Amino acid sequence: MITDNEILLRLVIAAVIGGIIGFERRAVHKPAGLRTHMLVSLGSALFTILSFGVFANDPARIIAGIVTGIGFLGAGTIFRAKDHIKGLTTAASLWAVSAVGIGIGLGEYFLVAVSTVLILLVLQLNRVEFFREI
Repeated sequence: MITDNEILLRLVIAAVIGGIIGFERRAVHKPAGLRTHMLVSLGSALFTILSFGVFANDPARIIAGIVTGIGFLGAGTIFRAKDHIKGLTTAASLWAVSAVGIGIGLGEYFLVAVSTVLILLVLQLNRVEFFREI
């Protein structure tokens, strides 16, 4: 059983990391930004923490529900504009930030730290000339 202080720490970390990733999306004027990413990460962490209290024998059921639900949320950020699709990267960032929230809820801090750095690096690829042409 995790302590109240550990729960508080996990929720704060989830909100902060979601905010960092969301800030990048907001900075490039994408439909889901700072608050959305913070809430997705925070909500994923909260559901994960709750799953161990409510469904201690099978917390994977809740985690599977998070993954499915985020897919629907991400779909709302994707739209067709003339001859191309917009919002796929934002949808993927929401999906990734939900995984970060789940990881935080599980207490997997190292995995979350590495994943956050990688997510931020991937989101910067469109600013590198080589990747714009691919």
